[in-house]
Amino acid sequence: MAEGASKEAALPAWWRQIVSSQRREAHRLLAELLATRGIMPLLMKARNGQSWDAADKAQLLAHLRRVAHLSPYLIALLLPGSVLLLPIYAWWLDRRRLKRGD
Repeated sequence: MAEGASKEAALPAWWRQIVSSQRREAHRLLAELLATRGIMPLLMKARNGQSWDAADKAQLLAHLRRVAHLSPYLIALLLPGSVLLLPIYAWWLDRRRLKRGD
């Protein structure tokens, strides 16, 4: 662990900040994905002949919204070289470019 810390100290400050923010966001992403662990039993309820009650439907909707909000984020963070893809990702998310005609 000390060897890894010394290697990080040798990197420029801006690069350490990028790496630390990517790690922080990866941990946040993992926490969000772990929060959706209960979705499979809910989905299988209908497959097994049971019906969903109102609480199950609300829980399913919350899980699906959480996953839907993370899907573009997953692509940008999990691909190798994702730091290099961030400018392209920002361009793609910029809705103003559609109005400008770029």
